[in-house]
Amino acid sequence: MFVSHLRTSVIALVAFTVITGIVYPLLITGVAQLLFPEQANGSLIVKNGRVLGSALIGQPFSDPRYFWGRLSATSPYPYNAAASSGSNYGPLNPALLDATLKRSQQFRRADSLNILPIPVDLVTASASGLDPHISIEAAQYQISRVARVRGMNRETLRSLVEENTEGRQWGFLGEPRVNVLKLNLALDAMKPLSEVK
Repeated sequence: MFVSHLRTSVIALVAFTVITGIVYPLLITGVAQLLFPEQANGSLIVKNGRVLGSALIGQPFSDPRYFWGRLSATSPYPYNAAASSGSNYGPLNPALLDATLKRSQQFRRADSLNILPIPVDLVTASASGLDPHISIEAAQYQISRVARVRGMNRETLRSLVEENTEGRQWGFLGEPRVNVLKLNLALDAMKPLSEVK
């Protein structure tokens, strides 16, 4: 009786290991590669055969010539895709206030002429610490700085932000947003006024 139960258990273990550990993952990977190859491979952004990043993971931009994204709370370094996490600081935690003030000061130093309130998503990290998007307001807030540093027309940059604005997911989830990496790549593809003849 015991041997019979043991044999049944071992057969079930091997069968389920093969089915759920080998067959199912291979099947799902094959279906994903067939139906959604870009997403299945990380939504990578490739230019001239070189991977520049993923449309799903934020990247650090601190040069005033570029639009800046959200803060990252991942460790041991920012935007670490292997360590997705938020800071988990509560609203009364002094560390959250310090990080917010430090980031606000960076924006004020980069664009001292801009007296508008800084949008909250530019001074706080997302729950994942990897958010590649900013709000439309956050992109518009940075237009004056980027235009001044690059010698570009503000209206041209406003149009560029609009062109790179993504709608709500499935038409009803979330808010319209701007992918910072895609926006900065489109920005680099444009010529500043000083180069236009």
